[in-house]
Amino acid sequence: MATGIKVGDEVAITATVRRRVTEDRVSVSIPSYGQPHSIVDRTSTVKRGQPIELVGDVTCVNGDRVTVKLGVPVTVDIDKVRLVTAHKPPARKAPLIDRPE
Repeated sequence: MATGIKVGDEVAITATVRRRVTEDRVSVSIPSYGQPHSIVDRTSTVKRGQPIELVGDVTCVNGDRVTVKLGVPVTVDIDKVRLVTAHKPPARKAPLIDRPE
């Protein structure tokens, strides 16, 4: 499902809402993460059990695990992420070496 994930790619993780912690924070369960995670969500329409999509950048790929920066680094299985935008390195405008004029 998530083949070709590289460092710098923007990926999405589908998490499940556990409960509302405060009026502006929601506790979510991220698949294969194993730790509770809380996000800022000011909408009052989310309900317990509702899926929510978290988007972040890949910082590390280690075999079948990938680390995504969602404010804090979160390491999940690579099959739990979905590629949103592939990283494209900037194009070089000037030549790499100086040429005499």
